[in-house]
Amino acid sequence: MSVVTNTTTIGAIEAPSRRNTELALLAFAVVIPVFAYLNVGLAIDGKVPAGMLGYGLGLALLAGVAHLVVRKWAPYADPLLLPLATLLNGMGLVLIWRLDQSPRLIATSMRRYGSFSPDAPSQMMYSAIGIAMFVGVLLLLKDHRVLQRYTYISMAVSLVLLLLPLVPGLGMDSFGAKIWIRVAGFSIQPGEFAKIVLAVFFSGYLMVKRDALALASRRFMGLYLPRGRDLGPILTIWAVSLLILVFENDLGTSLLFFGMFVIMLYVATERTSWIVMGLLMSVAGAVGVASFAGHVQARVDAWADPFSCATEGVAACQQMTQVLMSFGSGGILGTGLGQGNSDLIGFAANSDFIFATVGEELGLTGVMVFLLFYGLIVERGIRTALAARDPFGKLLAMGLSGAFALQIFVVAGGVMGLIPLTGMTMPFLAYGGSSVIANWALIGILIRISDTARRPAPAPAPSPDAEMTQVVRP
Repeated sequence: MSVVTNTTTIGAIEAPSRRNTELALLAFAVVIPVFAYLNVGLAIDGKVPAGMLGYGLGLALLAGVAHLVVRKWAPYADPLLLPLATLLNGMGLVLIWRLDQSPRLIATSMRRYGSFSPDAPSQMMYSAIGIAMFVGVLLLLKDHRVLQRYTYISMAVSLVLLLLPLVPGLGMDSFGAKIWIRVAGFSIQPGEFAKIVLAVFFSGYLMVKRDALALASRRFMGLYLPRGRDLGPILTIWAVSLLILVFENDLGTSLLFFGMFVIMLYVATERTSWIVMGLLMSVAGAVGVASFAGHVQARVDAWADPFSCATEGVAACQQMTQVLMSFGSGGILGTGLGQGNSDLIGFAANSDFIFATVGEELGLTGVMVFLLFYGLIVERGIRTALAARDPFGKLLAMGLSGAFALQIFVVAGGVMGLIPLTGMTMPFLAYGGSSVIANWALIGILIRISDTARRPAPAPAPSPDAEMTQVVRP
């Protein structure tokens, strides 16, 4: 009886301590981007930028609202997730504003569209909507296990989201990839939200089927294969990924969805053969589609030898050469915020290629620091999965963390020349409303699972025998 009481009391004491730690970290997460904003303004104009106060107050207000909601409705959650996301979001706003000041990009926009509209104010608005989504997740999702009821509904919703860009009049083609829809004048990328909904479906499905998937009926080339009827859904997911790649020319989303499923399969069954099979199927599908999809083939050429095909006037190769030169000119410490030439990349410099600005102006040191921040979010997500008390929560936290990690690898690897470009955006850092809103929702779900996992178990009611013993004892 006393042990349970002490555990509950300790948990109640630790909750305010966690929130105070989070508040201190949030203060740093706001101060650092504001200081970076000041640095950019001094480097470009030699004076304090006029919008620094508004930017600082806006970011502090968003962070404060998120902190108060977490303190009230998720007091036991991991104290690092919110400050890390806030810091990355704030630095993304600084980098986007820095590129808005580029005379080259302004001139290019004037030639192409006849006008120039800065992207930083829009990104601040999207960040506010993302925080609102974060708050909504914590207020409405009292228990993450409720999502398990919607396993197959989430599968249907995710398929609808993935197919929306193919609907005539709704979907739009952007540089060969059909991953956007236009609604009421706004461009939305449904795949960003589909990754969260698919994680819910995968978690519910694998929680029921994990024992069957762990059984091996035959061995082929050193790999243990499950029964045919259990292998069918995996082949279906692989085929859906290929269809996305074929019809939407979206290599990144296909790799993300299939990779997330393979990671969750491995976690659910603990069979290494799933990792090997997943890698082989991913490579086979990507190579097969790249052989006849011109958009994907151009990106493969830009990855294999960008400097050679750039002389032939291929736009993807020319952009890739500028990206690699940006990283190369950054060196160890970088040229300094506001003093680089990553705006030479042109279109998508603040979205698909924003990590090149980090590499040039903050150097290898800055790149490693940003990757460390991303790695900490993934690590805290995995820690949340390990601490979760229910199998659905474990799989969901691992799936969301795996999807986040895969997206970081795919984007950073593509920009730095490790793998072909995929057209995905760096979470929180790159310009894009769909990305920042979806990733704030992802952080909200992880915080909800973390709060449930860390919350002390309620003390059991004392038995009548124990009460009688306490009364009788002299």
